[in-house]
Amino acid sequence: MAATAQDPSAPLRAEKKDEDRDEDMEYSPFYGIEKGAVLQEARIFNDPHIDPRRCQQVITKLLYLLCQGETFTKKEASEVFFSVTKLYQSKDANLRRMVYLVIKDVCPGSDEVIIITSSLMKDMNSKTDLYRSNAIRVLCSIIDSQLLGQIERYLKQAVVDKSAVVASAVLVSAMHLLGSNSEIVRRWTNEIQEAIQSKHAMVQFHAVALLHALRANDRLAVSKLVSSLTRGAVRSPLAQCLLVRYVAQVIAESAATGGIEARPFYSFLESCLRHKAEMVIFEAARAVCAMRDVSTRELAPAVTVLQLFLSSSKPVLRFAAVRTLNKVAMTHPLAVTNCNIDMESLISDQNRSIATLAITTLLKTGSESSVERLLKQIGSFMSDIADEFKIVVVEAIRALCLKFPQKYRALMNFLSNVLREDGGFEYKRAIVDSILILIREIPDAKESGLSHLCEFIEDCEFTYLSTQILHLLGREGPRTKEPARYIRYIYNRIILENATVRAAAVASLARFGALVAELRPRILVLLSRALYDNDDEVRDRATLYLAELGGKAGGVEAVDVQWDLPARNLEKSLRSYLENGGEGPFSLAAVPRALPPAPKKEQKKAQSAFGAALKPEVAANGDLGAVVQSMPQFKGLGPLFKSSEPAKLTEEETEYSIAVVKHVFARHLLLQFNCTNTVEEQVLEDVSVTVDLAQAEEFEEEAVVPLERMPHGAVGHTFTLLRRPEGSMALGKLVNILRFKVKEIDPSTGETEEEGYEDEYTLEDLNVAPGDYIRAAPVPNFRAAWEALGEEAELGDDYGLGERENLQEAVEAVVGILGMAPCDGTDAVPPNARSHTVLLAGTLIGDAQALVRLSFGIDAARSVAMKLVVRSDSPDVSQAIHQIIQDA
Repeated sequence: MAATAQDPSAPLRAEKKDEDRDEDMEYSPFYGIEKGAVLQEARIFNDPHIDPRRCQQVITKLLYLLCQGETFTKKEASEVFFSVTKLYQSKDANLRRMVYLVIKDVCPGSDEVIIITSSLMKDMNSKTDLYRSNAIRVLCSIIDSQLLGQIERYLKQAVVDKSAVVASAVLVSAMHLLGSNSEIVRRWTNEIQEAIQSKHAMVQFHAVALLHALRANDRLAVSKLVSSLTRGAVRSPLAQCLLVRYVAQVIAESAATGGIEARPFYSFLESCLRHKAEMVIFEAARAVCAMRDVSTRELAPAVTVLQLFLSSSKPVLRFAAVRTLNKVAMTHPLAVTNCNIDMESLISDQNRSIATLAITTLLKTGSESSVERLLKQIGSFMSDIADEFKIVVVEAIRALCLKFPQKYRALMNFLSNVLREDGGFEYKRAIVDSILILIREIPDAKESGLSHLCEFIEDCEFTYLSTQILHLLGREGPRTKEPARYIRYIYNRIILENATVRAAAVASLARFGALVAELRPRILVLLSRALYDNDDEVRDRATLYLAELGGKAGGVEAVDVQWDLPARNLEKSLRSYLENGGEGPFSLAAVPRALPPAPKKEQKKAQSAFGAALKPEVAANGDLGAVVQSMPQFKGLGPLFKSSEPAKLTEEETEYSIAVVKHVFARHLLLQFNCTNTVEEQVLEDVSVTVDLAQAEEFEEEAVVPLERMPHGAVGHTFTLLRRPEGSMALGKLVNILRFKVKEIDPSTGETEEEGYEDEYTLEDLNVAPGDYIRAAPVPNFRAAWEALGEEAELGDDYGLGERENLQEAVEAVVGILGMAPCDGTDAVPPNARSHTVLLAGTLIGDAQALVRLSFGIDAARSVAMKLVVRSDSPDVSQAIHQIIQDA
């Protein structure tokens, strides 16, 4: 230590070591770039003498910013766009390809498109295939329907072009055009059919995908298409894989609906298992293994093919095969048993992902006699794999132990050994949870399991796991044969650990003292040492338990009590005890066990919007099922899609207070009117709401459930059921009139008069908006969900939101209109931000998922621009989202 401190060269060596570490570290070439700086660099596009290499670098930075979610304002996008168009004078082929990309991504709007259209159309007729294909892609991305009609003839011819890159470009562009110009694409059916016969594999692949997309909404048409393609027209391995997926989809739909005969399609999958292309063979095997209610006999040929892949020299084939067999082993373990020998050879595979999948599959399919051998093989590579793979292995071992309880000793020892090795919290928690489950499910494993856990907490660095184990020791330890053996481990925690663990250890020791009489004197001595602890929680627990254990009964009831006292009751009793002077000791026996009835306000918040104001016998259940069962008019409505928040239809302090809740179903809109009579001298009877549908023509009144009696101060409910086309987003304005019979109350006697008179009361109009048909449905991983939906039904457009105070106001306005759920906390805009991206997720009526990416930008004049990009299950859904913003 002294020599090191006096060595003058030590700081120099440390500094040189840091420099070497910095040199070894790899940095992204885009690290730290800013939009403003890149826009300044983009001015080189206007130079008289263009430097192609330098321009390519700047365009790459622009594209990088766009891919990272950066947004350009209308002005910025226009400047970049007009500058880029000047690069057309360069003859450099690589620069021209970059220009195509940046035009497609930065194109600011329809007004500027005309500037570049003539150049793109010239490129579309070029002799260079590279220019032709890229020009087609860009044109189809930026032009509108009117201009598309003018170049349709060129696009139609390009579908059957001899050049593969040109034909593929127009086929892929056609798939993007389906969302907004499906009628134009449908006119190309003959050319697409011809493209399926192409000798180029990629063209055939895209043609099959496009033909399927054209018929995706017609189940019978898809079945006919797939049936015709399975007769040998498809030769490309890529297209064949696509066809296998379509066949599997048809088989699944036919099994669910009991429609067409699926046997010919299954025969096609069997024939694909003998295909010469490995990707087709695997795709067919995976499709067979994923079929619902597949039998062992049907699985046999697929498993045989996958078994051959296990011995392949290609790691990707081995990984694909073992992963598929791992899934099969969950439902049909006997079908995979024949592959065990081949999978055992994969345990030593260099790719640890393959080895992990192999060992977990073996654990699911292995016999009782092979358990020890498998555990020995697992131990050789556990330290070489990541924690997520270790967790998979641990879970498989837990399942194996429950399957073969006689082998608990070997499996428990293995878990104990890996528990002492290095690992993260999730991995250690998985092991501890597995041991706890085995202790609970296998009585013979209790003693060894507790011993292993005691050794683990000696070096445990995770507070949560330590307290969990201490709680288990306090519950199970006193009931073992030798309870004294656990005292040392528990008391060490009081000496060595943090306050949370110390408090848990004190409680665990107290349970031993309460349940084991011969240990009680020693436990009292140990607990007394905790009276001087630095933490008040530890001291209070020790004081309480010492007082209880030192009593005549040994404190068994107090220490070993199962805590069933409601916290609210205990707090109320303690407050009452302190307010009354605290004479005598406080007794837990005086605390009531029964929960007090919730206040009316809390009950109202706890109920759903539908059950918040219903008849007492209905509201008690608080769900829609009670309403359906109690009212025959609602029995055929089906599942509830969404309920709105109550909306007031009357002004404050009027004679009658009416609020409405909209309940949306697949084919109906149910209006629940919550009615309150504020006039003491009147009772209303036969109360109903008449809805005028003159401005909502798609709706049709189907039923009205009136309120029989509406006394003063009580909330009653009347319902109006409106029918609309199934799955449609019917909109309109509903004009509402409250109709009722008034009966006066004699103020002297309080009796209601027998005769009454009819009356009506005009309510506020009610708008049915598009947001009523969208339900907030957040996704845990927006990026993965976005990629899963793909670009088939993607639709984007730019909008101007006018002047706003800040971006937060604009974000809240748009999110409120759409009624979707913000994801990843993107609804919060950083202070003084000039741009921001919001991610939204929701479900439209008909259970169609929609994901939205909103890119906002604000300029110095506080004018906000927004780019809306939607991905969903179908183009119609994406168009509906855009229509909501356009109509707002």
